[in-house]
Amino acid sequence: MAGAIASRMSFSSLKRKQPKTFTVRIVTMDAEMEFNCEMKWKGKDLFDLVCRTLGLRETWFFGLQYTIKDTVAWLKMDKKVLDHDVSKEEPVTFHFLAKFYPENAEEELVQEITQHLFFLQVKKQILDEKIYCPPEASVLLASYAVQAKYGDYDPSVHKRGFLAQEELLPKRVINLYQMTPEMWEERITAWYAEHRGRARDEAEMEYLKIAQDLEMYGVNYFAIRFTIKPLDKKIDVFKFNSSKLRVNKLILQLCIGNHDLFMRRRKADSLEVQQMKAQAREEKARKQMERQRLAREKQMREEAERTRDELERRLLQMKEEATMANEALMRSEETADLLAEKAQITEEEAKLLAQKAAEAEQEMQRIKATAIRTEEEKRLMEQKVLEAEVLALKMAEESERRAKEADQLKQDLQEAREAERRAKQKLLEIATKPTYPPMNPVPAPLPPDIPSFNIIGDSLSFDFKDTDMKRLSMEIEKEKVEYMEKSKHLQEQLNELKTEIEALKLKERETALDILHNESSDRGGTSSKHNTIKKLTLQSAKSRVAFFEEL
Repeated sequence: MAGAIASRMSFSSLKRKQPKTFTVRIVTMDAEMEFNCEMKWKGKDLFDLVCRTLGLRETWFFGLQYTIKDTVAWLKMDKKVLDHDVSKEEPVTFHFLAKFYPENAEEELVQEITQHLFFLQVKKQILDEKIYCPPEASVLLASYAVQAKYGDYDPSVHKRGFLAQEELLPKRVINLYQMTPEMWEERITAWYAEHRGRARDEAEMEYLKIAQDLEMYGVNYFAIRFTIKPLDKKIDVFKFNSSKLRVNKLILQLCIGNHDLFMRRRKADSLEVQQMKAQAREEKARKQMERQRLAREKQMREEAERTRDELERRLLQMKEEATMANEALMRSEETADLLAEKAQITEEEAKLLAQKAAEAEQEMQRIKATAIRTEEEKRLMEQKVLEAEVLALKMAEESERRAKEADQLKQDLQEAREAERRAKQKLLEIATKPTYPPMNPVPAPLPPDIPSFNIIGDSLSFDFKDTDMKRLSMEIEKEKVEYMEKSKHLQEQLNELKTEIEALKLKERETALDILHNESSDRGGTSSKHNTIKKLTLQSAKSRVAFFEEL
């Protein structure tokens, strides 16, 4: 009895110790996950679990978003998950999204997963027209999105119509011009073909570098009262509020977060960020080496295939030449046999004619010797003599002609035999010619500007030194300069495309944002967001800190 009571008590205590849980569904830009969370968990516990699952370390850009009565809100890190005004029906759904945006994506985004999530989110915002994008820039961004998804352009694979099911352009842009889907695909593919050699992460970064210059990038819009009043006449800071209390709190939360992120950018990188950037540089160098190795292997494979095709072509050509030589030899042999036979017949005919001519001459002499003296006989004899002379002359001419024909046939026979000899010699040369030339491919040497790597067999070992890192940093700076030069060419391409499609624009379908963008372009103005950033960058660090501390 005592043992049974102890067992029941142990079971009851074990049952009490098991924490209560609830199910949470996390929706990212390209996946969904479900977790069992404890009832006491705070927002930070759930957020850290999601980041660890994704392998994300740049957590300061992201948050967990949910919806309350058609209004978005963000999960607070220091508050229990279930204390938020969320649905109590399980699973409780949150969206893992970028909450704050970098000023310079290439410098601030370190991890590839961070870059990929930003790319997917910004792309969706452009397609959903939450970020306004000019038509010509939309085509360029679409070409980078295609490069990121499909890799290098291959005309044998990416045939006409391969983008028919893809959503690449905002509906506003499609409706604004009298252009068919095929015409849009043709212009996107033309730029897509120029991105050959870019990996997925490079194409996504090029997409973000263009998108971050759009006027509505990283901007949240709220409906507010226009009871705007300045707090201080000396500074351009305004007081405003929304009709919903939670929207006011959201605006304050976003302002504080953006201010913290701004201050973070102006400080020296923490040890963790420095390690992340060093790892990112090493990973970038490793990927660059891997891409170069794959490019060399691809080049060698293509050269081997071209050599193989050339050898097959030459082998086929030699077979055809051998067949033609055999046929020519057979024809030469047949022709030689026919000419020899004909020459023999002609020679026999010439001999027979010469014999007949000799007999005619003998007959003429005999007739002369035995001529009858009478006039009649003499006349008849003269006539026969004349006929015999004519016949002898004809036979002599025919004999001469036959002799010449026999000589010609002998000459033809000699030429035929000479052709036969040349055909046999050609066939002998083809038979003794080597079929495959020796090949000693020498791998291309590595470029001298790559950091020192030791490559043994199929394994790769990396030896990163300080000098290598400095050289890599100099290369990155050089790439930045090259990027600025390419930007000018890119802008020229955008202007060319804009001019090309301008004739197909339907003016009556222009939206208010289109009109504002065109007016801004005509004035030569730029986004006020970028003007502000530029002004703040030119100021001293002390004045910038003072400006934001006043906020």
